[in-house]
Amino acid sequence: MTQTHHTSVSLVAQTCGPLSGTITPPGDKSISHRSIMFGGIAQGRTRVRGLLEGEDVLSTVAALRAVGAKIAKEGEVWQIDGVGLETMAEPSGVLDMGNSGTSARLLIGLLGARPFTSFFTGDGSLCKRPMGRVTVPLEQMGLRFMSRVGGRLPLAVTGPERVQPITYRLPVASAQVKSAVLLAGLSAEGVTTVIEPVPTRDPTERMLRAFGAKLDVTKMDDGADAIALTGRPTLMGQEVQVPADISSAAFPMVAALLREGSEVRLMNVGINERRAGLLHSLLEMGADITLENKRDLCGEPVADLLVRGSVLKGATIPESRVPSMVDEYPVLAMAAACASGTSRFIGLAELRVKESDRLALVAKGLEAVGAKVEVEGDDLIIHGNGQPPRGGATIATALDHRIAMSFLVLGLATPEPIAVDDGSVIATSFPSFVELMNGLGARIGEGA
Repeated sequence: MTQTHHTSVSLVAQTCGPLSGTITPPGDKSISHRSIMFGGIAQGRTRVRGLLEGEDVLSTVAALRAVGAKIAKEGEVWQIDGVGLETMAEPSGVLDMGNSGTSARLLIGLLGARPFTSFFTGDGSLCKRPMGRVTVPLEQMGLRFMSRVGGRLPLAVTGPERVQPITYRLPVASAQVKSAVLLAGLSAEGVTTVIEPVPTRDPTERMLRAFGAKLDVTKMDDGADAIALTGRPTLMGQEVQVPADISSAAFPMVAALLREGSEVRLMNVGINERRAGLLHSLLEMGADITLENKRDLCGEPVADLLVRGSVLKGATIPESRVPSMVDEYPVLAMAAACASGTSRFIGLAELRVKESDRLALVAKGLEAVGAKVEVEGDDLIIHGNGQPPRGGATIATALDHRIAMSFLVLGLATPEPIAVDDGSVIATSFPSFVELMNGLGARIGEGA
């Protein structure tokens, strides 16, 4: 079960000309994880096209194989013969989640609710991330945990004979916590309800419905959403087409915006309103982005995005946008560093508990390349002068793939090159990043 981890590889980005071309970014990570999980516990066969084959998703694949699902890649299609929720086997070894917080939190809910013991671990970065926010509601459902201080991995979870359905109000907007409770609720007799005061990404709800679960969403008097899942459903295998991930599309998108004369088309990109905060923010900053050929793929809205080089201006991004773009702030910060005027990103506390303290790393990295940055509480303030900062630094990524890709994107625009200390981590979410970017005209290569 233990995965091999890369030796670190320094990457360097140098200023380049206009970017041009048409690419399909990698498949949506959230939907890829869930298609494997739900296909793995469904009856019959699920076929998935467009799966993101990054290390994070492969951690989920390994875990579902460990409980008895048969998963194989045939050409471009991943075939999953589900084991069925009730007939999952106890995993014989420790489940290594690598760098994937999604795999860890969702599978702790899904497997933890079964009447056996599962052991979870992860890489150095994941073992620092708080799991308490999922273990607290799951303990109310009868799951029992042993973990390191603060609910951190490595962790053991044992499921009860009978899982208690609960009604749980999310104290922090988190699609992962919501999903962990709902996935544990699959094993409960009765209805498990998650109350969500602030809407978060909803691939779990959309895909559970597609696989045959009964799930109702109602508005409460205070405006919160109540998501009610009826337990013990019979999920049936499905045909899944995974849309391209807007979180991955963000990197070529911003790179194209920063180079005058660029024209890049990004195909099949998911534009679910609960994920599209980056699009709204870039448009407010003056980005030239056209949404073409809007359509639906497996219940998810998608479009082709035509992105042209643009003159950007600073903007204030409200805290209410955090749930719809929490992973995209690092690359948006690169755009803000090249824009004219001040950008203020409000309420980024959630960025401190991602793969790294992204708020601190973005601020420190931008300072190192000559941008004017302040952190006030949980707000990030970037003062742009309409030109890219000078560059000329090596950025410490702290094993964070999005930090690595964001600063490489900035390095395509800065007068001096920008290096990242470890580009190998990019494989967790976007294995073809360097190849796709260089195919558009970028200049990214291995450093000394």
